Amino acid sequence: MVGPVATVTASALAELAFKKFLETAAGETAKKFTEAALGKMDELRQKIMTRLTGNAPAVNAAKRIAASQGSTEDLEAVSDYLKIAMREDPQFANELKLLAQEINLGKLNDNSSIEQNNYDNSTGYVTKIEGGQANVGGTHTHNYYGNASD
Repeated sequence: MVGPVATVTASALAELAFKKFLETAAGETAKKFTEAALGKMDELRQKIMTRLTGNAPAVNAAKRIAASQGSTEDLEAVSDYLKIAMREDPQFANELKLLAQEINLGKLNDNSSIEQNNYDNSTGYVTKIEGGQANVGGTHTHNYYGNASD
């Protein structure tokens, strides 16, 4: 049986390692993770950078991301090279996946509340989602309040 450690992808690891550089607003990552998890992100990023040493395109892409000048393409480049490194060294892959689990354990829960008002004898359901909330009304109204890209 495949455990949760085996399900983490190279792209998810790269995104997690460089998350604080990818957030659009300064400090957004700090609001979502504990201090310990943020430290583990730094450790994850350092392990990835150490492994990519000698691979100039991957290192340059990672440096651009860390300088907050990176793009989606840079993250994809790091992910591609990381995927190869993980395939070549399963022990390295397992170390990264375990770090990712530790980081995710340090994710802060959103304990905010949401409110829905139903009128005209309608029914509705509210579901909290990361980045917003989805409201699904009864027979007449279906509203989504979140980012247009969600």
